[in-house]
Amino acid sequence: DPVQNAGVLDDELGFLVIPVKRCYCEGHCPNNQPNGTCEIKPGGMCFTLVEARYDEYGAEVPEYTYGCLPSDERGFMQCKGHLVPHEHSKSIQCCENKDLCNLDLKPTYPERPTPDATSFGSPNSLPFTVLLTSVTFFLTLVLLIVAIVFLKNRKRKYKGSLVYPNDTFCGQRPIRRGVAGQVAGEKVAVKVFFTTEEQSWFRETEIYQTVLMRHENVLGFIAADIKGTGSWTQMLLITDYHENGSLYDYLQDHCLDPSSLLLMAQSIASGLSHLHTEIFGTSGKPAIAHRDIKSKNILVKRNGECCIADFGLAVKFLSDTNEIDVPPNVRSGTRRYMAPELLDKTINVHSFDAHKMADVYAFGLVLWEMSRRCLTGDKYKLADEYAVPYYDCVPSDPSFEDMQQVVCVKKIRPQVPLRWGR
Repeated sequence: DPVQNAGVLDDELGFLVIPVKRCYCEGHCPNNQPNGTCEIKPGGMCFTLVEARYDEYGAEVPEYTYGCLPSDERGFMQCKGHLVPHEHSKSIQCCENKDLCNLDLKPTYPERPTPDATSFGSPNSLPFTVLLTSVTFFLTLVLLIVAIVFLKNRKRKYKGSLVYPNDTFCGQRPIRRGVAGQVAGEKVAVKVFFTTEEQSWFRETEIYQTVLMRHENVLGFIAADIKGTGSWTQMLLITDYHENGSLYDYLQDHCLDPSSLLLMAQSIASGLSHLHTEIFGTSGKPAIAHRDIKSKNILVKRNGECCIADFGLAVKFLSDTNEIDVPPNVRSGTRRYMAPELLDKTINVHSFDAHKMADVYAFGLVLWEMSRRCLTGDKYKLADEYAVPYYDCVPSDPSFEDMQQVVCVKKIRPQVPLRWGR
């Protein structure tokens, strides 16, 4: 009779009395009780678990714990745990035949074999080597295919409609016309802005379309465009292409002679002067401060001159109202090139002359970068390795506080080598 097997019928009380068994518990007692006993309901199990531990000398020793398991599926599955291989050596045994029956259980775990050169898990085994080589080859092939697809898709993104300098605007969205790819048979550079850089795209497009902005030492603007769907948007800025890249990249593996240095320096100064100068007249040009002059924002032209690029942080001076058209972008420049008055926050942000002087300070640091790469000497011509300003004073990505401590507190400036005066 199942009822008789499950318990004892008490005639006096009139209900079924379910016998409760006890298990020994140690290291696994309910509610974090001290070692002692725990109770199990019918169907529950007492258990003894052994796990491999390592003593202070590194020797493997067995560690036993005792306790109770519930009567549901979880307890049943845990009692089958000795049938499953484990990363760490362990085993379990269960019982329910009497009180404290788990004290009599002594489970053991198999000793781990010492890996040798012929076992599959050994790095020196042939199967392991073949598997590792195959996986590496497969991953490399997948990455190569992904890279090819990405590059092809990237090229397709630049094929579409453009906005040319004299097109009108409908709200904030350019009216599109024309074709992309090459303009008048010449290569063009396409700078891609994503949604988080929207303000920089608007500011740079606005600055480039300023009347009388064109100058041989300012990067030539060709077109602007917005592309996208409901889920993503790309803003494009199309400009002249200069194959030598930025001055920062150019100086890495090119040394300059004094005449080349002079040509580059003069061209940058000419471009900066054009930006800073207000041109009066019916179609005049406002004065513009760049606010992020650095070698990465200067491009090297094929004729050896340079041109200034990246106007995402630029400000215009409106002389009619004596106001500075400060962009909504809160960023104010690259920390390494910030003038002392920017770092100690004493600059008068409402003074346009103050912004121009900060540009000139940054230009001075660019001149220092260029001069290091200029060859000097008669019999043996020498040049220093390329370095960014304050390379020996601050980390590669200095914080505002790093630059403030060096430039404002310690008043350190880039060193001028003695060879420059020879």
